[in-house]
Amino acid sequence: MNKTLLQTQKLINDLAKIVKTENKVEVIIAPTYVNLTKAVELTKNLDITVAAQNMHFADSGAYTGEISADMLSVIEINTVIIGHSERRAYFGETDEILQKKAEQAYRKGFTNIFCVGEQLEDRKADKHFDVVENQLKNALFELPIEAYKKIVIAYEPVWAIGTGETASPEQAQEMHAFIRNVLAKKYGQAVANNVRILYGGSVKPSNAKEIFSKPDVDGGLIGGAALKAEDFNAIIEAGKS
Repeated sequence: MNKTLLQTQKLINDLAKIVKTENKVEVIIAPTYVNLTKAVELTKNLDITVAAQNMHFADSGAYTGEISADMLSVIEINTVIIGHSERRAYFGETDEILQKKAEQAYRKGFTNIFCVGEQLEDRKADKHFDVVENQLKNALFELPIEAYKKIVIAYEPVWAIGTGETASPEQAQEMHAFIRNVLAKKYGQAVANNVRILYGGSVKPSNAKEIFSKPDVDGGLIGGAALKAEDFNAIIEAGKS
């Protein structure tokens, strides 16, 4: 919940001046709902995709305050973040709800950036692998194999979000490799190898290159550092090496 309309316009215009996306680095931005239409307009001629931060699992109905896939599609949004740790923690989104959202994303042909990750108490109790595996299985494992052509997994160690703490590159690699292995057991190694897995825990210009250098880390889900065009661009550049 950052950036007014004018602030969003400035950020995108600043990004347009400095972001160079050659070398196959995919750049996605996810402004708040009220700024999505303007963001799509401003990125028309840029190699930047606009995504929504969330969507409802129903086509329509008595769900005051919610946004449907069709509402997003008509403004040319076809990518959505599902299961972000803040949605789980603050808005009570359960695995059951997220399964419905993931199914809707698949039905509507959306790219689904699906978030998983453990709380600090889970890691301290050595349950972090179990937590992440269950989040994947409970929400995604009823989907057919073809759904994974448009699924991106984002690993968020919740204890490393907004705290200044960051999982070490080795910890990130360990969990990313584990996620890939869980997917391989269900859908086969080829599918697992092709699914992009992003790291989302206090990525910043100073640590991005080292984190992205790990073999199973395919990119980042960037939080606060994406609110400054220069920092976001530095992270994008780190992804090229």
